[in-house]
Amino acid sequence: MADRSTSKMPGQKQAEESIVPSDFNEGENGGRRKEAGAESEDHSVLNMTNLLWHGGSVWDAWFSCSSNQVAQVLLTLPYSFSQLGMTSGIVLQIFYGLLGSWTAYLISVLYVEYRSRKEKENVNFKNHVIQWFEVLDGLLGPYWKAIGLAFNCTFLLFGSVIQLIACARYDLLMVIYVEYDSNIYYINDHLDKRTWTYIFGACCATTVFIPSFHNYRIWSFLGLGMTTYTAWYMAIAALVHGQVDGVQHTGPNKLVLYFTGATNILYTFGGHAVTVEIMHAMWKPQKFKHIYLLATLYVFTLTLPSSSAVYWAFGDELLNHSNAFSLLPKTRWRDAAVILMLIHQFITFGFACTPLYFVWEKVIGMHDTKSICLRALARLPVVVPIWFLAIIFPFFGPINSAVGALLVSFTVYIIPALAHMLTYRKASARENAAEKPPRFLPSWTAMFVINAFVVVWVLVVGFGFGGWASMTNFVRQVDTFGLFAKCYQCKPAVPPPPKH
Repeated sequence: MADRSTSKMPGQKQAEESIVPSDFNEGENGGRRKEAGAESEDHSVLNMTNLLWHGGSVWDAWFSCSSNQVAQVLLTLPYSFSQLGMTSGIVLQIFYGLLGSWTAYLISVLYVEYRSRKEKENVNFKNHVIQWFEVLDGLLGPYWKAIGLAFNCTFLLFGSVIQLIACARYDLLMVIYVEYDSNIYYINDHLDKRTWTYIFGACCATTVFIPSFHNYRIWSFLGLGMTTYTAWYMAIAALVHGQVDGVQHTGPNKLVLYFTGATNILYTFGGHAVTVEIMHAMWKPQKFKHIYLLATLYVFTLTLPSSSAVYWAFGDELLNHSNAFSLLPKTRWRDAAVILMLIHQFITFGFACTPLYFVWEKVIGMHDTKSICLRALARLPVVVPIWFLAIIFPFFGPINSAVGALLVSFTVYIIPALAHMLTYRKASARENAAEKPPRFLPSWTAMFVINAFVVVWVLVVGFGFGGWASMTNFVRQVDTFGLFAKCYQCKPAVPPPPKH
């Protein structure tokens, strides 16, 4: 990994493979290649550290993409189905999943193009993490750098805010019990959601100690297990529960709700704002091209059954419950899902915040610092505004849609498609391209047509109609609950059962 902080681990070399075949970086790569970073057999402790801490393989990238793509939004997809209806919900999930995979592919192509051009100029990235705005700068100039930096940082900022809001909403505010050998431990609702935001903000701030995406190996693996469990719990629990009495499935019945739900799905499959950082953490970044598509196909096995089953069971009740946990029956299985998703929020917060840490480090000149502790201290100011915004806007479902329409639409759909079109607009650029069109679409003209469709569709439907619907819904929430709401959409407090 290019991040120097990871080079502090003894015996572990952290330079990724060059895109351009050459002897460049070979000395540092030779001792740790072959996907797992081979070490001396007499260093068993170090090998275990590498196994858990140092991830740069194709599998690591797949786990990172799969784990990061769907997190707290898994719980809001049934809410989106109640706004869209069953058919539109399924169709739009597949459509935006494939659309997101396409633009993630474009981002990976542009990264390889930028990296190969720079390496031909003998630029060494050993002590530098490449980011999306730098790719835009190298390929298209400073104006595109400014646009990419503004949209990417704002999206990741609010993405981090959403994680904190979600933490405070996961039924820890209701009575949660977990039984261990007849011992019952209670986490009750004595604390309101705003206080929980303070607490989880402090917990998530510990992500400042994780140097880079190279060091998320064990967390990505565990995170995917957590979302897999939660998704299948939701599906099975809803089917076992059956349909509520008098269940109705009237969606879609309002245009504003329809486009709000559609934009939330746009947001769901727009989690590839960190694609460049994940690629840069790989030992062979050029292998990333199809990883995001494979991750999306796996995510479909989580989102489609869970959202469909919960909507089938509860129908229009979901219109007033943006978090599916609030309707599912209280069992130990649900409590386990709540706790796992809380832990997963820590991981997702780190994924969203780490690129912001990199940007801040570069601004203050700390990006090359070797000490993890010094870098962690330098990163703390990034967490404070995130914490503050989560307290101001505790609107979990509506803020997902607003972020999707106003930020995700440009950050991971429109800008990558436009950047690809402009980068290869000249015949000479296409002739010398580091990555040619894919086998299934071996035509530059066809790629331009698809990119133009992405730009127009997302601009009109995602940003235009979606932005109107999401902001209308968002303003209603502010008018209803106000800013700094102490306990947004809380149920009346229910005292815990007496202890025996």
